[in-house]
Amino acid sequence: MNPKKRAVTAAVAGTAIGAAGLGILAMPAGAGEAPDLPPISPEALVESVLEAEAPALAGTVAVDNALGLPSVPGMPALDTQSGRVYYDGEGDSRLAAQRESSELTVVKDGTTVWTYDSAEHTASRIRIPDEAATRHEGRGMPEGMTDPASAASRLVAHVRESSTVAVDGTASVAGRTAYELVLTPKPDERTLLREVRVAVDSETRLPLRMSVLTNGTTEPALEIGFTEIEFGPQPAELFTFTPPPGTEVTEQQPQRGPRMSEQPPVRAVGDGWDTVAIARVPAEALRGSGQDSDVRGLLEQLGRPVSGEFGSGHLVETRVGSALVTDDGRVAVGAVPEQVLTQALENR
Repeated sequence: MNPKKRAVTAAVAGTAIGAAGLGILAMPAGAGEAPDLPPISPEALVESVLEAEAPALAGTVAVDNALGLPSVPGMPALDTQSGRVYYDGEGDSRLAAQRESSELTVVKDGTTVWTYDSAEHTASRIRIPDEAATRHEGRGMPEGMTDPASAASRLVAHVRESSTVAVDGTASVAGRTAYELVLTPKPDERTLLREVRVAVDSETRLPLRMSVLTNGTTEPALEIGFTEIEFGPQPAELFTFTPPPGTEVTEQQPQRGPRMSEQPPVRAVGDGWDTVAIARVPAEALRGSGQDSDVRGLLEQLGRPVSGEFGSGHLVETRVGSALVTDDGRVAVGAVPEQVLTQALENR
């Protein structure tokens, strides 16, 4: 896929996923009888989640896309059906995400991250700085790779100060006993979300399941969780990758440094639940022809035309958030209603 088209597609289809760090959308394990666990305060449970060090593990994740969006090229998280997650406990990891007729594999091996798409027979390799490679050692997957533990931990860290936090009973998830941590937006937060529930392993303090609920509904809009998980050493060969014969391999730069000048970093407007992430994509990609001609059609398929002081563009809305792509290439994404996005663009 053309890099410009990929950037636009991600902005259009990602909506609140990127802003909230929800990542792959997964169904939790079936609920069982609530286990009897010692009482714990909400503050102590939050601190233990943020301080938890992930041991070596292997787990299965089953996926249910509850956004109501069609399958979109370049956004595998939206059509992933199941996946396997492996972690060696020291910083290396593997994600094998199953889709309808293909698999997306992401392997972190030291300072190298491989991403392989079996449908397109393409692979990308990113060499990451040593300090970035070790930043997440002992705390789950590196940034950019998604498992329930790291996705939930990032979200808890992001919204804890703007939330009312409570412990609402216990649960059994993937054969593990867990506390139910509930984060509710404070009254002044302008968000579409009502609450986030995180099932926290009672022993390791790793998040096993995350459920996102919106206003006016009783069922989760999004869920991510292990259906099974086992702790223990994993085979070393899982954390290496060799592209299959015939694979087209590209070298990519990490998202930092002067060589990333063509892809400006995302800027956050606001904080907490109503954070809006703003970035820019090449305006010519939105007016493209030939290889990029389907970008405009994608916007029209997923969204509706909007205009205001910010200019004009297309708004994509889901149950958990919205994204606004302007005709001049600005992108605003958040778990927020349209008004919050337009205000963020007007004040940029």
